[in-house]
Amino acid sequence: MQHLVSAVEALIFSSDHAISIEDIKSSIELATNSAVSKVEIEEAIQVLFQIYNENEERSMEILFISGGYRFMTKPAFQQYIGAHLKLTSKRKLSQVALETLSIVAYRQPVSKTDLESIRGVSCDYAIQKLLEKELIAISGRSEAAGRPLLYSTSEKFMDYFGLGSLKDLPKIKDFKQTDNMVGEEIIEEIVEN
Repeated sequence: MQHLVSAVEALIFSSDHAISIEDIKSSIELATNSAVSKVEIEEAIQVLFQIYNENEERSMEILFISGGYRFMTKPAFQQYIGAHLKLTSKRKLSQVALETLSIVAYRQPVSKTDLESIRGVSCDYAIQKLLEKELIAISGRSEAAGRPLLYSTSEKFMDYFGLGSLKDLPKIKDFKQTDNMVGEEIIEEIVEN
């Protein structure tokens, strides 16, 4: 059992996205040429939960997000990661890209025309950057005239923000009141529609 626990741990750790039980099972079976059941994998994950999630001395925990398992930093250690990211992150999302991303998240699927009517300015550059960073994806075409592309958030968006589903997005009441009335009005408009 310990070898299986270690194998599952290695797969979750090395995956660049949340890894499903099915993918863990397939990987182990391919590597060992022997069958392993989903129940055995679930038991191994429970052992890892005890090792990481229930031990306060560990800085990491395993979370079920986006249909799979992923190592994440525990909230108590996020200040250190935040400081590190400030030092190393040079390719941050601009305010325009963040606003565009929030509209896509709350109104998806949404067309470029709808994004621009909400923001009041062109969103071409922001959409391009969000597509490059794989935070949004083209999810189809609208039935409206010209059949414009529709944009939705991607799995990488869910992983990046640690969301299990879109229902986990913050509600309008969760936002702090600020002096920026324009931002509040945009958020209220997004949520109300």
